[in-house]
Amino acid sequence: MSTLSLTLTATRYNLIETARVPIAVIGSVVFPTLAFCLFVLPQGAVVTDSSVATAAVCSMVVFAFMSSGLFSVGLELAEQRSKPWTPYLRTLPGSPLARIGALILATLAIATAAMVPLLVVGGVFTSARPEPLRLLAAIVLVIATALPPMLIGAIIGLTTGPKAAIAVTQVALFLLAFGGGLFLPPQFFPAWLDTASSVLPIRQAREIVVGVATGAEVPLWAILGVVAWTLALGALVVWLYRRDEGRRYR
Repeated sequence: MSTLSLTLTATRYNLIETARVPIAVIGSVVFPTLAFCLFVLPQGAVVTDSSVATAAVCSMVVFAFMSSGLFSVGLELAEQRSKPWTPYLRTLPGSPLARIGALILATLAIATAAMVPLLVVGGVFTSARPEPLRLLAAIVLVIATALPPMLIGAIIGLTTGPKAAIAVTQVALFLLAFGGGLFLPPQFFPAWLDTASSVLPIRQAREIVVGVATGAEVPLWAILGVVAWTLALGALVVWLYRRDEGRRYR
């Protein structure tokens, strides 16, 4: 079986396993929309301005993918490493990319589902009205730029135990969300924070998605940053996986 077919098979079983716990799916789907209703909808100045509302919806969509990546990938990997079944699976033939890739693909599928109610609420209760083609392009790009937080989640899962992973993920979630301009637009940041924020992959993803959705210019540094983060974090995940395997199974 090729790595691709093995990845797709593992993705299917990951989704089936997740669906057996309905509250896990419901929580992942509802949480971003609930956060949008609590933190964005009460702000009249935001929901009545088309451009600002579109940027706010895009920011919360990026937040949906980031939270899914950190929690689903990070906590799942940490839990798997604590069970005897996973060490056995890792003694079998098969690329490690298939196992981690399947977990990332399954998480992307759930995050994509979580994006639907968020877009519906944003379209009904705010004045966000992006052009259809721009909206479609933004949806594709938010999925493409979600790889860095998924890989950060994998790093947390490969370096911490189940209990520690929860605490580390919660801290990382709020630091990345605030620093990435998802809760407060970067225009309100002081100069030093704006400069530091531009280095974060979440800020870079936000700039790309918001720029495409609103028709603004997408900064080149954001594109290069997402690519660089994806390559660097991906290489680190592979190294950590191999280091973990060497320490635990040889």
